[in-house]
Amino acid sequence: MKIEDLSQAKDGEQISYVSVIKQLKSKRFIELPDITKAKDQLDPMSHDVFNKVKRPDKKVRIDPDDPEFASTDKVINVTGGEQVGFRMEPVARIALSLQKLIVKRAVSFIFGREVELDANPNNEQEKAVMTAIKRILYDIKDKSFNRRLARHLFSSTEVAELWYPVEKDNTAYGFKSKVKLRCAIFSPLLGDALYPYFDESGDMVAFSREFTVSNDAGLSKSYFETYTDEFHYIWEQGSEGYSMVEGYPIANTLKKIPIVFGRQADTEWADVQILIERLEKLLSNFADTNDYHASPKIFVKGQITGFSKKGETGAILEGDENSEATYLSWQNAPEAVKLEIDTLLRMTHTLTQTPDISFDSVKGIGAVSGIALKLLFMDAHLKVADHQEVFDEYLQRRINILKAYVGKMNTSLEKAADSLIIEPVITPYIITDEAAEIKIWQDANGGNPVMSQKASFQKAAMTSDPEKDYEQYIEESNSRNTFSLFEPTQA
Repeated sequence: MKIEDLSQAKDGEQISYVSVIKQLKSKRFIELPDITKAKDQLDPMSHDVFNKVKRPDKKVRIDPDDPEFASTDKVINVTGGEQVGFRMEPVARIALSLQKLIVKRAVSFIFGREVELDANPNNEQEKAVMTAIKRILYDIKDKSFNRRLARHLFSSTEVAELWYPVEKDNTAYGFKSKVKLRCAIFSPLLGDALYPYFDESGDMVAFSREFTVSNDAGLSKSYFETYTDEFHYIWEQGSEGYSMVEGYPIANTLKKIPIVFGRQADTEWADVQILIERLEKLLSNFADTNDYHASPKIFVKGQITGFSKKGETGAILEGDENSEATYLSWQNAPEAVKLEIDTLLRMTHTLTQTPDISFDSVKGIGAVSGIALKLLFMDAHLKVADHQEVFDEYLQRRINILKAYVGKMNTSLEKAADSLIIEPVITPYIITDEAAEIKIWQDANGGNPVMSQKASFQKAAMTSDPEKDYEQYIEESNSRNTFSLFEPTQA
């Protein structure tokens, strides 16, 4: 696709870049994510409980005989002319970072284990392609990269990655190459506005992003860049509109858009945001109540004739024969608040399919079987299956781009890269019951071991040199199993 195809300029007329950029923005079909709202919800200090308009401090009246009266704000009572003093009492403000917790749990379950590449290379060339792709992913630390990617997607609803070559002679990929591949993340959380451009059949024929760059003097400039299968364009916004940056467009030798784009409908916590807000308000109100009523209060009936001194042990109150003193206590209020807090927390975890794996929740479980563990985290694994609707296609697109790059970096592997089928496989995170797993495979193997002794030494990883330790074990074993027919006798 060429940008000129989007211009409505006639032959000989100058192309209007403003019109072209407007066209490139027109095929999103959905509004840009409200990233300010998402950031505020992710940041506990930006929650509504810290908003003094939505949750104002309390105005406390100060009597004229109070020592604080002289330093308080005063209001004149128009009816009686009496001055009334007030001071602002800060209210409790308790915010919970449940939004971050929901995102962290979702990221950990989907990418807690490394994504495996399922492939069956048929010849040496396809094996070489597979080796190169694994090295490319290793260089970018794809396990951590996938987690960062998912965190951006779950927090801002969309994300993209760009694969680009940098000039550097190397043999890291198993062949001589003049370039190495790098990868960058584009995300609304990083200040990028993403504009995929889809044709009538649903194929992405162009991808654009709008971003701002600030120089050392604090001045900002806005840019708009577009990737197609033929060119890479960058425009700079000035006082007279957009102009092409010098040196652009650059030809796209890959002949494939080097962008992977993914999106989901809402943030991970969107369905429970109202529950979190209610929970924060409830906890803050309850904290205020505790500030006033946590200390014991005494209700006195009748005449008190004497008080104990502050700090005096065995303190008593003295009163006449008709006086009576009793402690004030709540009856059902704390239980009602506790029930609502527990219900809100439980529904937050349930609706977002986020297991509560805090220490208090799991400390009483004890040893459980592998089947019990799978049942315990079944809801979280079903959530991973839902996310695979996005990530299966996303990761497959990444592999296709890498295969195209390998074919360009080493033309002798181009056909092999095209024919090799590689499928990324996502495995949800779970604590494995290795003893139960080994028992299952031993039973299937007729009770025989399913691993060689040498492999068990390597798997155990209890020595810095498993090879040498295994050889020592064989030597000691042979020594124990040998004996002499002519045993020495005692003198």
